[in-house]
Amino acid sequence: MKLTLPYWYDLHTHLRQEELLAPIIASQGAMGCAGFLAMPNTKPPVAKVFEGDDLPYWSIEAYREMIMRAGGDVFQHIITPLYLTKDTTPQMIEKGAKAGLLKACKYYPPHGTTGADFGYPFINFIENGVFEAMRDHDVTLCIHGEEHHLPAEQYFDRAGNAEEIFYTERVPALLDKIPDIRLACEHITTKKAVDLVKSAGDTVAASVTPQHILYTVGHLLQGLKYHLFCLPLVKFNEDREAIRGAVIDPANTKFYAGTDSAAHTTKTTECGCAAGCFTGGIAPQLYAQGFEEAGVDLSSERGARSFESFLCHNGRNFYGLPLPDKTFTLEKTPSQTQALKTPSGEIIPLPLGLGNPKLEWSLKL
Repeated sequence: MKLTLPYWYDLHTHLRQEELLAPIIASQGAMGCAGFLAMPNTKPPVAKVFEGDDLPYWSIEAYREMIMRAGGDVFQHIITPLYLTKDTTPQMIEKGAKAGLLKACKYYPPHGTTGADFGYPFINFIENGVFEAMRDHDVTLCIHGEEHHLPAEQYFDRAGNAEEIFYTERVPALLDKIPDIRLACEHITTKKAVDLVKSAGDTVAASVTPQHILYTVGHLLQGLKYHLFCLPLVKFNEDREAIRGAVIDPANTKFYAGTDSAAHTTKTTECGCAAGCFTGGIAPQLYAQGFEEAGVDLSSERGARSFESFLCHNGRNFYGLPLPDKTFTLEKTPSQTQALKTPSGEIIPLPLGLGNPKLEWSLKL
């Protein structure tokens, strides 16, 4: 079985910086990406638009230049969101959008995930005009949808979790005030998030990672598979079934591929575990596996079309990106995944970290 697909856009990935930048960018190209949305939680964060702005952050201008020098110049389109901080103003949004540099902004819950130390409470942006400026200038709001500063009993519990709270309280409050904001609900993990995206208007969509289609919290905890530790955490079977149902639906136009691929040369430390699963170079193969595990016959016209829509078209259409001319092939033949060697050390892809280096699909450019 073979699937010939147009090049696709990974609309949520982490390229990192310095010595990691070039090999990670190369891993994006190795899996047929025409472009990507490169998240801004670098050190320091990409939290100003112009290099000349008097703020102690990296700029979109400078980070894009770093990406281009490290091999990004071969990609068709690159989106670099602005990291929202206490220093973000409506005037920054307007100026960046009018200059053509600002296409998206990223909200991080304060201290809620890797590189989120500069995050600022969600309610502040609703009240200070930043989100309204984004709506007015057609800038997409990308959200890490988890409530912050929760006690452990609320963060992850049988009765609820940080993502469910966020999609029950914060997102409805945003949409009540600014219903036509362009909202990308990133790496959703719960049925509540799926249901909200489905019920919202056409300006609301969601990225989905390979791991949240494939795994549940049981896979993470059974043997403590720390390479599966990501934020938001993988959840329960009911949540996975809701995500699977949303992405495989032949009528799906709202749910799209965004890997949240996040490289760590050191995954575990004495005080914890770095959040993020690395799926660079192998994401289409993992998505295909996830579709099949969800019951889709990818050899059928209906199944192949739903997979292509999810991987190649839904996110591209949401961001208004062009259809690439180039194609790649997925073939139902086994392949092996290997560690990515970088000047800073090896990066272990998720399947290898789980002890299953053999993939069910192979990819050819």
